[in-house]
Formats: sequence, C-alpha cells, structure tokens
Amino acid sequence: MVTRSEIDYEAVFRASQAPSMLLTADFVVLAVNDACLELAGRSPQDVLGRNLFDVFPPNPVAPQDAEQQGARMLRNSLEQVVTTRRRDFMPLQRYDIEAPGRPGVFEERYWSTVNTPVLGPHGEVRWIVLSSEEVTDFVRALRRSGAGGEQDSLALQLQTLNDQLRRAHREQRETTSALREAIERQRRLVSDASHDLRNPITGLLTELEVALSEPGIDLQRILRKLLRDAERLNDIVADLLDLARLDSEAHEDEQLIDLAEFVSEELDRRTPRTAVLTRLDPQVYVRASAIRLARLLGNLMTNAERHTHTKIEVVVTADPPDAVLEVLDDGPGIPPEDRERVFERRYRREEARVRDPGGSGLGLSIAREIAQEHGGRLYVAEHHSGARLVLRLPLAGERCCGEDAAERRP
Repeated sequence: MVTRSEIDYEAVFRASQAPSMLLTADFVVLAVNDACLELAGRSPQDVLGRNLFDVFPPNPVAPQDAEQQGARMLRNSLEQVVTTRRRDFMPLQRYDIEAPGRPGVFEERYWSTVNTPVLGPHGEVRWIVLSSEEVTDFVRALRRSGAGGEQDSLALQLQTLNDQLRRAHREQRETTSALREAIERQRRLVSDASHDLRNPITGLLTELEVALSEPGIDLQRILRKLLRDAERLNDIVADLLDLARLDSEAHEDEQLIDLAEFVSEELDRRTPRTAVLTRLDPQVYVRASAIRLARLLGNLMTNAERHTHTKIEVVVTADPPDAVLEVLDDGPGIPPEDRERVFERRYRREEARVRDPGGSGLGLSIAREIAQEHGGRLYVAEHHSGARLVLRLPLAGERCCGEDAAERRP
C-alpha cells in the first residue's frame, strides 16, 4: 500500500497530461510541467522565475475584443482566486501564443482553463495551479462546419454564453443565500417567540391553578398578577410582530415629521415612571414612518426607565446632515465592551436581567433595525453618568438643505 509520504508530488505534476503551471500569488511561474512546455514550445529557462504575462504576452495585432479580452479575463480570474481563495473555472478564451523562435509572430490558440488555489497554514493563497486544455482544433472544426461567421465570432459567442451562464450561476447562488437567510430569520423568530412567551404563559397558568384550588384566596391580588403577565405577553407579541415586519422588509408610508413635536406628543402619551426632562429644538425634520419612529422612541424610553435612578433626559437637535435624538439616563451606564452587544437580539446584561427578569432582550435590537431601515444609525455614546443612546437620521426639509454641514458631535 502506498502512503502519502511515498508519493512524489513533483513527479506527478511533471507527468500530468494537462498543461499546468505553478504560480505565486503575484503570478510568477515557479514550476511548469512537460505537457505545458511542449505545447508552448518553451524551455524551463524561458519560463521559470518570470511573470506569467511576460512569458505569454497578449498578441498586439489580434482583434481587440478577442485577444485583449482573453488576457484580461485570465488576470481577473487569477486575482479572483487570490481574493476568494476558491477555484475558478474560466470560460473558453482566445489567448494567442508567440511562435517558438519567431519573436513577434503569434499563433491563434483557444483554451479552457481552471485556476486552483493552494492555501498556506494560515489560510492564505500560497500558490496557484493553472491548468489548461487547448481547444483550438475544436473551435476551428466548428468554424469550418459553418457554426461561426467572421473569424472570431464563434469564440466571442462562446465567451458571451459562458459569461451569461456565470452570471446566472452567481444570481442563483445569491438567491439561494437570500432564501437561507430568510429561513434562518424565521427560525430565530420562532425560537424567540417560543422562549419569550413561555415564562408569562407559565405564570398565568400557575396563578389560575392556584385561584381554582385554594378557596378564599385574594382574587384581587391574583387578577393584578394576571394583568401584569398579560401586559408582558402583549409587549412580547408586539416585539415579535415588529421583528417579523422588519425581516420581511415591510415598510409603512413615510412622511415628513417635525421631530421635536413628534417626541413631545409621544412623551405625553406615556405614563411617567420617573422625571423626564426635555430639550427639543424646533423645526428638525426627518422623513420616516410615524409608527416605526414611535416604536423606536418607546423602546429607548422603556430601556431608560428600566435603568435610571432619578431622571431621564430627551434631546432633539440638528447636526447637519443629521437630525439627532438622544435619550440619557442617570443609571449605572453601559460599559464600553457591551455598547455593541446590547443591540444583539436577546442579549441582556446581568444587571438588566436582575432588574427585569421578564424582559425579552429585543427592544434595542428592534430600535437599531428601525433606525437602519430609515437610513440612520443608533449607538451608545460616551456619558459621564448613566447611559446615552443616540439616534441619527438624515435631515429632511429646510434644515437639511439650508445649513452647511458642521463638524459632527461625538
């Protein structure tokens, strides 16, 4: 039995019937097999240590669309292999070869080429194996049969067909990838729903069993507990419905909104759980869905109410080209290492889980996705005491067009 250590891979490479070369990642020829040397009419000294495109330069007098496109396609394929670290099957190409011993005289040739990366220990492309099959006789036979018109029309038609097939294959891969992502989003949504709904439903069932089994129990206390669990269920369902809308890219109609007026009205609708201070600059306009923006603000306020000690501050201002909404609290704050993680679905810091064990961990994630849906961004900024969440949306209306962009605040 032959083991891997007994195989002479260099001998296998040299003996291969497919013309092949071993290139560096910048296309210098390191090795070439006998089939390639024979086909090209070159010696090892003519090839080794030289750049591939210096050894085999494009034919300067060939039809521009044929020869120059072939050289460009080969270079693009090799660069793609280096970038993607994946094998690339090239479409049929014309690439003329300079006749041996006749400088400047080129012979018309057609090739089918495969470029394969050889990876190093850290996943980098260390070498490229270029393997080609010459199909010149096949192309000429088709041309003689009448399948082609002008001299290079058949090759160009085949190249066009191959390009179309490659594009169709790429589009199919992109479609498949999008479907997989959609399926994964739906799977996460079902998982989120199952996990988040279980606790309040269990609480409801437990309280109902206790109410039915214990005579003389305080029904008012039970009903208040059931009401809290029902409210929690309502909040979770609202979160999950928002996620479903975001994942399906369903957008409500957008409208021009005065951010200060909007925030003031939304805050008036809330039952205050702590002191709320506002500093709202007028005539800061954004174009957004009022329903989505209200959901975003509500999630930021709920988060601040959960963590603040004495007060919440809400700020609206213009910082061209952005409209800025800030929600600040004087709670324990968010450490730098968690300032991105708090926007992950279902991520909850230990302090948040202690304060509100029934939370879903979806509020800030939904808020960020709504911001991104409107071309903005939501992030945690530095704050001397507590947390500072900053929403930036593109300014709309006069404030956007009539003021010069100033240096952005952090």
